[in-house]
Amino acid sequence: MTTTSLTLEEMTKVEGHAVLTLKITDGKVEDVHLRGIEGSRYFEGLLVHRAYNEASWLSARICGICSCGHTVAAIEAMENALGVQSTQQTKDLRVLLTLGERIRSHAAHLYFLALPDYLGAPNAVAIAADKPDAVKMAVAIMKLGNDMVRRIGGRDMHPESATVGGWLHFPSQEAIGSLRARLEELRPGAVATVELFSSLPYPELKHPSENFSLHNEKEYVCLEGSIKGADHEFAQKDFGKFVQEYHEPDQTANFVVREGHAFMVGALPRVANNFEQLSPDSKKMAKAGQLMQNLDNPFYNNLAQAVELLDAFDQSIAMLGRLKVKQEPLVDITFKECWGIAAIEVPRGTLWHEYELDATGHIKRANIVTPTAQNLRSMEEAIKLYLPQLLGKSREELVDGLETLVRSYDPCLSCAAHFLRVEGL
Repeated sequence: MTTTSLTLEEMTKVEGHAVLTLKITDGKVEDVHLRGIEGSRYFEGLLVHRAYNEASWLSARICGICSCGHTVAAIEAMENALGVQSTQQTKDLRVLLTLGERIRSHAAHLYFLALPDYLGAPNAVAIAADKPDAVKMAVAIMKLGNDMVRRIGGRDMHPESATVGGWLHFPSQEAIGSLRARLEELRPGAVATVELFSSLPYPELKHPSENFSLHNEKEYVCLEGSIKGADHEFAQKDFGKFVQEYHEPDQTANFVVREGHAFMVGALPRVANNFEQLSPDSKKMAKAGQLMQNLDNPFYNNLAQAVELLDAFDQSIAMLGRLKVKQEPLVDITFKECWGIAAIEVPRGTLWHEYELDATGHIKRANIVTPTAQNLRSMEEAIKLYLPQLLGKSREELVDGLETLVRSYDPCLSCAAHFLRVEGL
């Protein structure tokens, strides 16, 4: 009997730190264990005793990639707790803020993190030598997403205009018109992105884990809806009845499961659950690119992000075209002991914020569940299913294959840039 144990500790082109341990006996994969090893950051503890309107400012610092997502999720949870009803304009501005973040994040992941895997390049700098126009276009799209966030939210990172009960600093109508014109100008780049990622040779893998996402009949999801799975749907307030968090002693990241089983969140589940709400061109290109025939293959999460990129352009153009910005006062708030939870869709999947408040509007308990925590078990299972295809290959090929799979989930274990190192081969 020959047993090989591999430890992968550093991997480039993902956000955060983790360790993957593999045990292989006589060519059979016996164990796959993915551990988050980020240093404890204590954000949930730091929020306790802070005022209700500080949660969005502080939680935004969790992530430089999804700062808008944490801002909006915290605000929505607080409003659900306090019974606050924001105006339609406020809701529209929040959607635009999250769409701007989706545009910049998807473009960054697709071109600078995922694409090198499929073109045999070490990084996007190498790609730029052969495809300079594609890389320039990707940078332009990222800049547009940044500018959307700055014009709508007040600054590129950690937005300051959104708050509980409304908006603090309103974008000008001139800014709204300028953003719409630039989206229309760069939209062919989003179309080209879907075409490019439809043409890539994705590995074959069947991993039928349950797809979870927000779902509603009105629009492709950002902020509102129930939680949809394969054969059931539940209200956001019932999160704790359907989904369980657990912790393993050798790591700092939580795992999240549904009745003990893995599920997946992110672009691929969103497309699976909300295909009919995509823009017409996004739907057409999703079908043409074989995305709908590969919803159980996590490698196709990259193509799903490309489809979402185009949809985000189309949603933003439509919303900015009808938005007439007016000054509005903040909604009055009455404090009470209360509890609230909210889910929104951020680039990597469904993000949850949950809060308990005392009668003075201060936080008694905070709970934040990120997309990557929900995907950890799914990643473990997908690695175990895919690994037999890599056995017998060189160490470099094995590591490249595993990195490509993990990167397809676009994980964010914090905001760093290394993950896996292979030892023992």
